[in-house]
Amino acid sequence: MLDDMGIFWRGVVLGVIIAAPVGPIGLLCIRRSLERGLPTGLATGLGAALADAFFSGIAAFGITAVLNVITNNMPLLQVVGGLFLLIVAVHSLTQEPKPLAAEPVAGNLPAAVFSGLFLTATNPVTILGMSTLVVGFGNTRGPVEDGTLVGGIFIGSLLWWVFLCAGVTLLRRHVTARTVHWINIGTGVILGLLGAYTLGSALWH
Repeated sequence: MLDDMGIFWRGVVLGVIIAAPVGPIGLLCIRRSLERGLPTGLATGLGAALADAFFSGIAAFGITAVLNVITNNMPLLQVVGGLFLLIVAVHSLTQEPKPLAAEPVAGNLPAAVFSGLFLTATNPVTILGMSTLVVGFGNTRGPVEDGTLVGGIFIGSLLWWVFLCAGVTLLRRHVTARTVHWINIGTGVILGLLGAYTLGSALWH
């Protein structure tokens, strides 16, 4: 039992390490938490955490057939992920600046979960980095330990998104329309550059 708890907490730490670097999902969670409130930001993070758990499970259980399929189809994943990033970037850049609503409307939460999952699942860098971390630092001994590790990774990733989205929501009342405008511009530029780089990497591979 103590060994299982140690593996679980190792997974929690890995989950935070995987989720914490600021990337497309982090930017989306920040923007959605500001514009649509905490539930939408958390829903986006939940989708990312589900993808983290799925791919870490593949790595932990050593399902090489699935890893080979992902690796062999990496260019396609890059094209799909790059196009998705460009679409989100255009939306951010063309969105009209307006004051934040006093009571934000969450909108379509299942769609927010799907977008977080989809964006994470089509990011080759995230997939390969996650696999390397799990294989390199997991060191488990069987299916029970592997499952415990994956569960810890999911919890750790989710805890990071709760921390990030809750922090942004607490600051929400101090954010002006001008700040939202620059957040949208910055998000659009960064996501656009990431999308163009991802798409270019696939086309000129």
